[in-house]
Amino acid sequence: MVESIIGIVVICVLIFLLTALFGAPYVPTQRKQIESAFSKLRPFKKNDVLVDLGSGDGVVLDEAIRAGASKVIGYEINPILVLISWLRLRSNRGRFTIFWRSFWRISALPDVSIVYTFGESRDIKKMYDLVQKWSNRSGREIDFISYGFEVPGFNYSKKENAHFLYNIAPLHSQKT
Repeated sequence: MVESIIGIVVICVLIFLLTALFGAPYVPTQRKQIESAFSKLRPFKKNDVLVDLGSGDGVVLDEAIRAGASKVIGYEINPILVLISWLRLRSNRGRFTIFWRSFWRISALPDVSIVYTFGESRDIKKMYDLVQKWSNRSGREIDFISYGFEVPGFNYSKKENAHFLYNIAPLHSQKT
């Protein structure tokens, strides 16, 4: 019995370590900070769809639904966190989708109006560029909320505590 518990703990630790190598480490976001960002930084409008890149335990997705998002989509590479997210959001059937996969392989998200991420300094610019490509392909403006990191070379439009809001408009002269 003890060996089984130790084995499960070791597997869980390995999953968290491996996913940190391929993405950002799991750092839970405080619900109060998310509430503040969604109420002061970027309140939801009718039909807003939020995508959380690296959705972790689903707390951002849950808070977005509570704040008025019509639909939320999460991408997470850690299967344990995908399960926790699904359990957290299961009462909101039809309003959420959680994918166990990397967001780097998504080519376009046509209905998305807000992208939320806790990137880290090594990836935040690449995440911004990815959202710019999605905006170019969809022809729609996408609001990009970064938690904890500014995007180098770009000015944010608003800041609330550690959240930065960027308004990404489609660049029609640029091929994607």
